[in-house]
Amino acid sequence: MTQQTYSKSRQDAERAFSNIQTQFFAKKDAVEELESVASARHLKTLRLREARIAKESADRESVTANLIAKRAKTR
Repeated sequence: MTQQTYSKSRQDAERAFSNIQTQFFAKKDAVEELESVASARHLKTLRLREARIAKESADRESVTANLIAKRAKTR
């Protein structure tokens, strides 16, 4: 059946349903996008945390090696 054969009330109901359905899918897409952004942020935070910990460890090792070398010179 084509839309011209539907009654006016049926056409109004179809239009209203279509609008609600469009809004539903738009909200679903927005939620998926927000979840994607949150996931990317979480992964970036983990990557940066690992890099910071590695740098701090390297800095600690460097300072320790310098102190050991300095003490060895003074003896």
